[in-house]
Amino acid sequence: MSRAVDGSKRKNHRKKILKMAKGYWGRRHSNYKTAKDAVTKGLFYAYRDRKDRKGDFRRIWIIRINAACRAEGISYSRFVQGLTKAGITLNRKALAYLASEDPNAFKVITARAKAALGA
Repeated sequence: MSRAVDGSKRKNHRKKILKMAKGYWGRRHSNYKTAKDAVTKGLFYAYRDRKDRKGDFRRIWIIRINAACRAEGISYSRFVQGLTKAGITLNRKALAYLASEDPNAFKVITARAKAALGA
C-alpha cells in the first residue's frame, strides 16, 4: 500500500500543529518539523507549570501572612501554632487576603493566636 503524503488527515494534523505554534519565533512557527518539537515542549511546560502554580501561590500567601504577623510582633510559625491551639481553621489564602485587605480583622485573629499561645 502506498504512503499518503497529501491526504486530508495528514494535512489537518499538520495544520493543527502549525496553528498551535502561531507566534513562535523563526522557523518554529512555519516549519512543521521544528514547530512539532516546539509545541510538544510548550505543552509539557504548560502541564508542569499548572501544577507548580499552586505552590507559587502558597509561597506568596505565606510571605504576606508573615509580613503582617511581624508587624504584630509574632513570627509566622508561632502564629500558625497559635491558630492551631485556638482552633481557628482559616486557610492561608483567606489569611493572606485578610492581612492585605482587612488589617483590623487580621489583628483580632493575631490577638486570639497570641492568647492561645500564652495560655
